[in-house]
Amino acid sequence: MAEVDGEFTAFVNERGPVLLRVAYALAGNQHAAEDLLQNALAKAYARWPRIRGDAEPYVKRILYHDQVSGWRRRARRAEVPVADVPERPAVGDDSDLRMLLRDALRALPPRQRAVLTLRYLEDLSVEQTAALLGCRPGTVASQSAKALARLRQLVPALDELTTRAEVTR
Repeated sequence: MAEVDGEFTAFVNERGPVLLRVAYALAGNQHAAEDLLQNALAKAYARWPRIRGDAEPYVKRILYHDQVSGWRRRARRAEVPVADVPERPAVGDDSDLRMLLRDALRALPPRQRAVLTLRYLEDLSVEQTAALLGCRPGTVASQSAKALARLRQLVPALDELTTRAEVTR
């Protein structure tokens, strides 16, 4: 058992920061990300002797599935309507844009957010993303296109940034 504990501890020490970054991208805040990762690592630890090969994809799959399950649970709760829509902050420096983008990502449906996280943060191919999410590559492509279109709609400054980036290339 000490050998298993040592292997698991070494894995967490080595890959923990990367896994926390993925959890943060999925959860949207530090505390939720830490909770998500802790639960995923607890599940992985329980199965550690049976995990063969690279454990990181296994733990990432737990992260993705747990986060989507959490989104589904929260989606069942009733939303609270408000009389006045809050003002959106003006886009100024990069931190303002990052905050707008973070809020826009939170507004996306769970599958679209997971697709964007896997495709653009984790830099996985369409096929790898489809395999991880258990869907077809066409679904990944369409969800990605819809998510990016929605982000452009929610954060118009993204169009300006991508246009500037294409001109400077």
